Amino acid sequence: MGKTIATKELEGSKEERPIKVSKVLKASVCHTLRNYKKENIIPDILTGIIIAAVSIPISMGYSQIAGLPAVYGLYGSVLPIIVFGLLSTSRQFIFGVDAAPAALVGAALVTLGVTPGTEEAMRVVPVITFFTAIWLLVFFLFKAGKLVNYISTPVMGGFISGICATIILMQIPKLFELMEHIAATVKDANVPSIVMGVIALVILLVSRRLIPKFPMAICVMAAGAVMSSFIDMDEYGIVCLSEVSTGLPSFIVPQVDGRMLPDILTVSLSVAVVIMAETLLAENNFAQKNRYKIDDNQELLAFGAANLAAAFMGCCPINGSVSRTTMNEQYGGRTQLTGITAGVVMIVILLCGTGFIGYLPVPVLTAIVISALYSAMEFDLAARLWKVSKVEFYIFCGAFLGVLLLGTINGVLIGMILSFVAVIKKAADPPRNFLGQVPGHGEFLALEKFKHAYPIQHVVIYRFSSNLFFANIATFQKDIMDAVDEETRAVIVDASAIGSVDVTAAKTLRIMYDTLADMGIKLYITEHIGQLNVQLRKLGLGDLIENGSVRQTIERALADCGLSSPYPLVGVHNSYHDIRRKRTDTMVQELVWAFGDDAEDVIERHIQESIRSMKNGADMEQIMSGFWSQMDIQDEDEWLEHMESHIEEIVRVTGEDENKIAEHIERRRKQLYERLEKEHPEFVERYKARRTRMDERLRKHNSAAYEVVMKLREKG
Repeated sequence: MGKTIATKELEGSKEERPIKVSKVLKASVCHTLRNYKKENIIPDILTGIIIAAVSIPISMGYSQIAGLPAVYGLYGSVLPIIVFGLLSTSRQFIFGVDAAPAALVGAALVTLGVTPGTEEAMRVVPVITFFTAIWLLVFFLFKAGKLVNYISTPVMGGFISGICATIILMQIPKLFELMEHIAATVKDANVPSIVMGVIALVILLVSRRLIPKFPMAICVMAAGAVMSSFIDMDEYGIVCLSEVSTGLPSFIVPQVDGRMLPDILTVSLSVAVVIMAETLLAENNFAQKNRYKIDDNQELLAFGAANLAAAFMGCCPINGSVSRTTMNEQYGGRTQLTGITAGVVMIVILLCGTGFIGYLPVPVLTAIVISALYSAMEFDLAARLWKVSKVEFYIFCGAFLGVLLLGTINGVLIGMILSFVAVIKKAADPPRNFLGQVPGHGEFLALEKFKHAYPIQHVVIYRFSSNLFFANIATFQKDIMDAVDEETRAVIVDASAIGSVDVTAAKTLRIMYDTLADMGIKLYITEHIGQLNVQLRKLGLGDLIENGSVRQTIERALADCGLSSPYPLVGVHNSYHDIRRKRTDTMVQELVWAFGDDAEDVIERHIQESIRSMKNGADMEQIMSGFWSQMDIQDEDEWLEHMESHIEEIVRVTGEDENKIAEHIERRRKQLYERLEKEHPEFVERYKARRTRMDERLRKHNSAAYEVVMKLREKG
């Protein structure tokens, strides 16, 4: 009977109960091993062996950071990695003992008053790992993977860097062997340990910069073990790791101490959030880079199950490793067989090869730990943020200093709060412009960006690039009310970037509408999506739609004001061309939109790059149509004019005849003219006039090239 019920539940009707659990389990098992391609087996296995070797020193070091004996790093590289490989949908990502969770746990032990490396630590750490797994499984059940969208890159970078810096500060004393004695007297420092640790650290850091893909940690570890086998380390006061008996880890059941449970729940939650955020973000980056998709929610199941396995092995929480995944990608791993192979190889090492652990000098392993933590810190990200966005740089610093000074939970909270403050601040002060027109052109352009654009007489046109809500409606109101004067007859809002309006903003819009109406000014809202009209009606502004104050386009609002194109401009006739407008009329269109005042400099730079490319075999036809495909006719014509001014340089580079090059350009220009006649005959006269002005400019800038072009046209 029970079997029948279970079967019915798995096959249940869609109406009664959609069975999501069976679907998830079916999709999660051996996802990357289905339809396995035989050609992948050799690179997958070889890469797995390499990753297992690399994991030995790194995992042992991180295990010590987490307060456990070094061998537990090897234990965490067996069953958890295999479980993850069987459940993950990522083809490449490698799971294992890693920096961030180990650092969090190590810092938590200090907070809990537990001495790292003791029996108590070996009892507490698996409990933290167990509850970390529980949190991850809760995230899986509630499909919480989308929460990573609220943890920005600066927050995560500052958070991880702060954790790593904290642990480095905790690790440095180990290089001095029992540094507590140095507090009393420097003469008790063990010089051989210092020398060995510093040399190992310098080798690791220098090699990381010069040969970043070379697994130097393996070489340093092997060199330390070889030295220990030939030199009596005790004679020099250098401590080695304790010997480890061969065999697989024992299965344990984590024992929860009720007194520590509240703190452990908090710590494990922060560890779970870090694992979810850091690994999901990295997994998606690798998936996008290599053009495959992952199931975020299923990955949470894999994270939780792998950490559950780690807890029963007595290990610290485990995480996705970006460094080992990068190595997997470098050596050609294609599926999770790589991770499974790494786990199997580690089993072999534990059964047959743990004897080397007793030969590892502690200063060497400490140097490996510090090197790994240093590489995990993202100060290069901080440097980029300083150049790109000062606000995000300060968020990074806030998270970093928060972790360093106030602890992990407070650090990430500070970073997230700063991120939300930055988002609100940005939304409260969005990009916005007053618009006008360049005489002879129909586009509405930002007045402060296009110095030859003029406002339309008696009309204020205002573009606001954000949704309207309580934090920015005052800015919206102030900008408009400051812009109107006694001659203004209409205010037209370009709402193309406004997707929603909240209650506070709607109330202010009503006040503005009424105030402007009392001044004899009509307020229009234009260019927005239709859904915004639904919101306006629900918010009690339906009468604005009824009386024609909400229009589909700016042009229709202007028509409602009694204006038609060409619109009257302030201070200039709309068809007037004066010497100040020469640069604008001869300027490119889309390229001005893209690069603004730098458009001509950008064209010149690309012209120079194109000329240099000719040295490498590029021909005239390849560079004739500009550096963008499908450029506008006017843009491409401008590009050709710039090329004409460099005919002499092109001749020097290519060795071709000057007339032949000019002929290439003129042939292309003729094609543009024919295309314009066919597609936009109404612009032909304007094009001819523009061509005359551009020819004159060429004559002034490069008279020799001008003469060549004119002779060709006379022949044609």
